[in-house]
Amino acid sequence: MTVNKKKTSKEEYTVSGDKLLEKVRQLIKEGNVRSIVIKNKKGEQIVTFPLTIGVVGAVIAPVLAAVGAIAALVSECTIVVERK
Repeated sequence: MTVNKKKTSKEEYTVSGDKLLEKVRQLIKEGNVRSIVIKNKKGEQIVTFPLTIGVVGAVIAPVLAAVGAIAALVSECTIVVERK
């Protein structure tokens, strides 16, 4: 019996609030993102968005709307991306 272990990696990006939505859109388009965590300046987690293979337009729209609302509230944040 073999066990398939998929390696994941984490990356962090620090962006200003006005660039947040643009960066999240870019990450989603890349397609190999498993989850996105947005943290404030203090490192406190604001929100987590789990993403799965095959996530498409209608499902992404509410995520992008939420990211847009967060962007309006923060001046700077960190995006933590988990990739497969």
